[in-house]
Amino acid sequence: MCFSATADLVGGAVLTGIGIDAVRHVDRRAGYLALAALPLLLAAHQVDEAFVWWGLQGHVPSAVGHVATWVYLLMAFVVLPVYVPVMVRALEPPGRRRTTMTGFVAAGAVVSAVLLAAMLIGPVSATLGDHHIGYAIGLHAGFLIVVAYIAVTCGALLFSGYRPLAIFGVVNLVAVAVLAHVTISGFASLWCGWAALTSGAIALNLRFGGAHRSLAHPGRIAT
Repeated sequence: MCFSATADLVGGAVLTGIGIDAVRHVDRRAGYLALAALPLLLAAHQVDEAFVWWGLQGHVPSAVGHVATWVYLLMAFVVLPVYVPVMVRALEPPGRRRTTMTGFVAAGAVVSAVLLAAMLIGPVSATLGDHHIGYAIGLHAGFLIVVAYIAVTCGALLFSGYRPLAIFGVVNLVAVAVLAHVTISGFASLWCGWAALTSGAIALNLRFGGAHRSLAHPGRIAT
């Protein structure tokens, strides 16, 4: 997330509380649990980035910061492109939309594999920017991979039959465009932070709107 390690820690703590509460109160089926647990996954992501900040600032050993950088990028580049479409697919009833989501899952797996290979080839680095951290990996044809990454993470949400998730996808797609225009080097940090915050909104909708009323009927938002 932007600004500082403190902002990451505060955001992570808030999202952890939201995620725990949502997991405790939603439908226990896999799809609902995966959606409710998304804030927990992204909360851990934000807390990990605090260690990246501290490593770059010399507050913890550089080795700790290096490991935190790898953990952060593995979560962002390898886990999320698969987790998001799998999560959405698990919520869809059998039919055309679920078949479409299967395609997103396969595409997400390819994107994850390409990004993982780029990380392994290296170099992997993190640098302090203007209120953000800039991440870089040894990636060729970077623009095409970024487009594919956005397609599988935001696209799976946009094609969901459930309006709250579709809105989630639209909001994040707009954020992608804005953040890419503002900064390329800090894109991974800023967008993951924004996705974390918006995932908290989805979890709150699940919790207080009711999982059955908010997601059981495609095209409806709980009130």
